[in-house]
Amino acid sequence: QVQLVESGGGVVPAGGSLTLTCAASTRIFSAYDMSWYRQIAGKSRELVASIGSNGRTNVDPSVGGRFTIWRDNGKNTATLEMDNVKAEDTGTYTCNARLRGVNHWGQGTQVTVSS
Repeated sequence: QVQLVESGGGVVPAGGSLTLTCAASTRIFSAYDMSWYRQIAGKSRELVASIGSNGRTNVDPSVGGRFTIWRDNGKNTATLEMDNVKAEDTGTYTCNARLRGVNHWGQGTQVTVSS
């Protein structure tokens, strides 16, 4: 079982930046595809960004150019850098690790963008 712990959430003013980090407890972190999802009030959970075990990234067009994802296999972390945040980015952000079709989820961290 992989444990995922998110950190970095909080309150940020519109136009500001925030960095979310997901730390994974596994010896084979580099084999996992890592993703960040978010759930906005009243909506279903949606994929924000992902980075494969091969380092290939995918960022949802709705946040493209503002959000960046990267990973550090030496530290077992996947990071979501959020720049120029908007009010609509407010929500719960959750880390996901996937390997061979098995998903692992973190507890989530709240991001609130203040106007």
